[in-house]
Amino acid sequence: MEPDLFTAAAEDRQEKDPASSPLAVRMRPRTLDEVVGQQHLLRPGSPLRRLVGEGGGGPAGPSSVILWGPPGIGKTTLAYVVSQATQKRFVELSAITAGVKEVRAVIDGARRSSGAYGRDTVLFLDEIHRFSKAQQDSLLPAVENRWVTLIAATTENPYFSVISPLLSRSLLLTLEPLTDDDLRGLLRRALTDERGLGGAVTLPEDAEAHLLRIAGGDARRALTALEAGAGAALDKGESEVTLTSLEEAVDRAAVKYDRAGDQHYDVASALIKSIRGSDVDAALHYLARMIEAGEDPRFIARRLMISASEDIGLADPTALPTTVAAAQAVALIGFPEAALTLSHATIALALAPKSNAATTAIGAALADVRAGLAGPVPPHLRDGHYQGAKKLGHAQGYLYPHDLPGGIAAQQYAPDKIHGKRYYEPTRYGAEARYADVVERVRARLRGDPPPPADGPAASSS
Repeated sequence: MEPDLFTAAAEDRQEKDPASSPLAVRMRPRTLDEVVGQQHLLRPGSPLRRLVGEGGGGPAGPSSVILWGPPGIGKTTLAYVVSQATQKRFVELSAITAGVKEVRAVIDGARRSSGAYGRDTVLFLDEIHRFSKAQQDSLLPAVENRWVTLIAATTENPYFSVISPLLSRSLLLTLEPLTDDDLRGLLRRALTDERGLGGAVTLPEDAEAHLLRIAGGDARRALTALEAGAGAALDKGESEVTLTSLEEAVDRAAVKYDRAGDQHYDVASALIKSIRGSDVDAALHYLARMIEAGEDPRFIARRLMISASEDIGLADPTALPTTVAAAQAVALIGFPEAALTLSHATIALALAPKSNAATTAIGAALADVRAGLAGPVPPHLRDGHYQGAKKLGHAQGYLYPHDLPGGIAAQQYAPDKIHGKRYYEPTRYGAEARYADVVERVRARLRGDPPPPADGPAASSS
């Protein structure tokens, strides 16, 4: 690190009075072995272990890396561990406050340090996605010539937010969300570790579960909430961080919701049934309960995609694309912003016209197939491309619809056992009303019925 006068003074104070630092800062890992989660990035020989000097040297030096993941899962922590463990010169910049001038100053310093003292430089650049293309371009010569080894952190998809030349010169490391077990271990360590709370308080199981819910996979948020709850308990002369104290301290009520039990399925069921019933307010209530309880946003998005086909279908053909787009967005951004996307999709589904015709259609077709109503494919529909197919009568007599007026041929498509069966019965709701008109005209043409009069209600082309 190369702190300025004020940073140095603040760090000196923290060394003399560790309690002045937030619990999340005090509990930062000192070595890679203390890091919670991300074990897929910490195996022997990994880029991060090479950055701290582990493993052999030789002609293959450590690579620049881009750390990608949601907030609070360890990007800054990993950089901090590297800064503590490496023998290299370590410089930290934030893309929020730094610009090209600061980047060039670091690069110039790195070249001087390397030339004069043979000391390499590691540059940690936080929030790199906030840099413009020109600002990112200024990093290229230093990374390409290894004047600096770059550790860049971003919460946004680097394929959209980081320029391609910089991506190609770096290793992209994707950080995985912290699990409840990861956070549970971190909280218990903070309770007993001398750098943390040193055994001053205990945390009962219900309060711990509430902390895990409100943390939402964010280690920093979990430790901050624990510190607030511990402070509230100690102020009252209590040695236990009760659920009540924790709720008061963080101003978040404990939501009765077990992600592995009945509440998980009951609330999810209520969300879908409220959408089906077009009660947008009830749907938003259940969505909020799931979000507040720390439900996996991908689970919610999957349920919405199912609802779009199960309960809306062709009454609003935009429903499914809306939920698919929502699921993709949720996977990219995560909470808390994913709440906005899930709200968007939930409102659209609740207010859309409803039809379960697609659901009942495939259900009826599956029931017939399972009952043995399959039968052979009609000969004229069978594959006729292989040698000998003609002798078997395959593909003979098939009418090519594109060669006929209206593009519909009066011929049998279904097997004999179900010929004439009607599986799809469209409603007259929303956009499906159009399909209801079309399907009747098409079925008539397939049967070979004479066309209606030119001025009749069904005279328009299908």
